[in-house]
Amino acid sequence: MRYCGREFSQNDIEKIRTIIKESPEKHRTHISRIVCETFNWYKPDGKLKEMSCRVALLRMERDGLLVLPPPRTKNSNGKITVQKTSQSDPQPINCLPAGKITGLRIVPVTTRQESGLWNEYIDRYHYLGYKPLPGAQLRYMVYSENNVLALLGFGASAWKVSPRDNYIGWSHEQRKKNLQLIVNNARFLILPWVRSKNLASRILSIITKRLPSDWQQRYGYKPVLLETFVEQGRFHGTCYKAANWVYVGLTQGRGKMDSKNEYKLPKKYIYIYPLSKTFRKTLFT
Repeated sequence: MRYCGREFSQNDIEKIRTIIKESPEKHRTHISRIVCETFNWYKPDGKLKEMSCRVALLRMERDGLLVLPPPRTKNSNGKITVQKTSQSDPQPINCLPAGKITGLRIVPVTTRQESGLWNEYIDRYHYLGYKPLPGAQLRYMVYSENNVLALLGFGASAWKVSPRDNYIGWSHEQRKKNLQLIVNNARFLILPWVRSKNLASRILSIITKRLPSDWQQRYGYKPVLLETFVEQGRFHGTCYKAANWVYVGLTQGRGKMDSKNEYKLPKKYIYIYPLSKTFRKTLFT
């Protein structure tokens, strides 16, 4: 059985059940830490891979493999409610072309206040709404002077995508070992009142240059490839093409971690962007 890119045997599931049984008074976060330590589940920077573990445990419970202690938060239905404030209210229309926008800045989200505002904008204006990004992640807000123009989010890559994997040419074992070196552009939102020609491709060109160093600073390693998925019929991926991302094919209409073909989704165009000329050599090691 595979959850969050890691294989679990029946014996592993039994060990997790024992951990839960021996910690009935402990909360889910504590249990996820014990599971990470038991299975040596660490991120490249040496920290426990707690977020991936929590997601894996929730999916195991959903699949009937185990029963977790009740959540301690009031919102026990799995839904996340993002509070709307006046900070994300619509602004006057901005039609300046990208070349005439002054003071363009791409700022990583680092504070709780910035995180809340990023969540609010995404939940209010992105067609997919807000969901926590899985695993290692970076979020950005794009400003002109003090005005927010756009938002980006990067997180864990898809476990298996045939067109992408065929383009790379790596083996199953190589993918299993080096998948963390691929980062997914999970969210990209130009706010609806910003109608600036070429702005999206300009932002993508800037972010692809700075993300590797930002990622290394936070997680201790540099990714070598970016990927993104553009919903067919809703978008065409024009800004990605203009920013020199490479189209490699269509998804099969399944979820990012859906190994059982249970969750039907719209098909999406797959685009990738090499961050290094030697990305294949790195991914093949």
